[in-house]
Amino acid sequence: MSNNQQPIHYNSISELVYMTIKKEILEIQLPPGTRLPVLEIAKRFQVSQAPVREALERLKQEGLIIGKQNKGSVVSNITSKEVKDIFVLREMIEGFAVRESMPHLKESDFDHLKDIIQLMDQAIQRNDVFKMVEHDMEFHGFFYERCNNHAVLELWDNMKTKVMRFMAISNKHRSTDKLVEGHLALIDVLKTGDTEKAEKTFIDHMKSYKLIHLE
Repeated sequence: MSNNQQPIHYNSISELVYMTIKKEILEIQLPPGTRLPVLEIAKRFQVSQAPVREALERLKQEGLIIGKQNKGSVVSNITSKEVKDIFVLREMIEGFAVRESMPHLKESDFDHLKDIIQLMDQAIQRNDVFKMVEHDMEFHGFFYERCNNHAVLELWDNMKTKVMRFMAISNKHRSTDKLVEGHLALIDVLKTGDTEKAEKTFIDHMKSYKLIHLE
């Protein structure tokens, strides 16, 4: 190794493995039931088993993979009941997060949200499902971070990956043409200062995804 070369640490390798497999699961390149053998993944990335195990553990904690006897790690399934339960909870806590955040929003916050929407639009143009959903979650996560309620933020952090997974599936069955327009409309209603109207608009926005049924 030359003096100019930086050593590769397990954390950075593990992050690469984690993000790559997560993206492939969310884009359904790795469908439910797919086995994830540590040795094969290590060979694929040309790394040792340690960072692979670390990456798989993170995915397991997020519920994207599960451990099965005699099979090792496999991609988990997501059921219609699970999605329904998550959306019921999300409607309750996101309405709260929006109401609590609104009185404190400044013009710079609206500019930040518009920047996120622009990144979302760029991802749509590239047909990058993972980035599109990631920016969508960043937009909505903004309100959970700003509502000044740690318990609500913790609930969001725990459900976010499952929401991402369902949205990635949904976006394969629905047009994304109005996704940007829909999020710009959310900013417009936030600017009115009408918390009741804003909460209803955000909930209606979420309900549009519930019309999509899992196969």
